[in-house]
Amino acid sequence: MLDAAAIAVATGAASNVLAYLLQGRADVLRTRISAIFRRGAAQEESHALRALDEHAEALEQRRVTQAEVTAQWSSVLTAFLTAYPEARADIEALRSATPSGTKTVNIGSQHNHGRGTFIGGDNHGTIRVDGQEGQ
Repeated sequence: MLDAAAIAVATGAASNVLAYLLQGRADVLRTRISAIFRRGAAQEESHALRALDEHAEALEQRRVTQAEVTAQWSSVLTAFLTAYPEARADIEALRSATPSGTKTVNIGSQHNHGRGTFIGGDNHGTIRVDGQEGQ
């Protein structure tokens, strides 16, 4: 039986599996998954890599939801961690890894007053094609 911290590690790693897949980085992820599942039997590594390829394709074709992929990988990693506790360090490394090239989004707001065309925000005032002041 795993403790709550170990389950959290597996769940976090499963979330990162999804993050890598969504960014099209299955190639990098294959190396990490292979390193984790090498600790088990040869067929476990093979099954994990096959599942990874299937999930990448299924996500691309929208045949599976993100939540389903995360839940499946959480289950697989938790079961593997139960059978091979020595794999925890590798699974923790996957959990703490961030896919390179992760895009950050800055959210802000813009509020404009006066004449002119304003892109990406509120516009208060008149806009005239002839350039004359509005009444």
